[in-house]
Amino acid sequence: MTTSEKNVRTCPEGHKYYKSSDCPTCPTCEQERKPKSGFLSQLSAPARRALENNGITSLQELSTYSEKEILKLHGMGPAPLPKLRSALSEEGLQFNK
Repeated sequence: MTTSEKNVRTCPEGHKYYKSSDCPTCPTCEQERKPKSGFLSQLSAPARRALENNGITSLQELSTYSEKEILKLHGMGPAPLPKLRSALSEEGLQFNK
C-alpha cells in the first residue's frame, strides 16, 4: 500500500494547506465561498463549481438543462442529482426533457 506525500501550499489569499494531488483549490477559500443558503449550498464544492463554471446559478437556469447534460459537466456526478431534483421540485420546476 502506497501513501501519497502531501505538500504544503499557499493560495493567493495566503492560506496554507496540504495537498497530495495537483488540484490547486484551497480548502479555506472554498469554505469561505460556499453559499449560506439556496440550492448551491447543498452541493459539494466540485458539483457547485461545475454548475457555476457553466453559468448555472439559479434553479430557473438549471431547469433549462437535462439531467444527462448536467452529468456531462466536469466535476458533476450522480450523487447531487436527488438534491437538485428536490430543489427544482420545491419551486415547481424540473429538469428539461
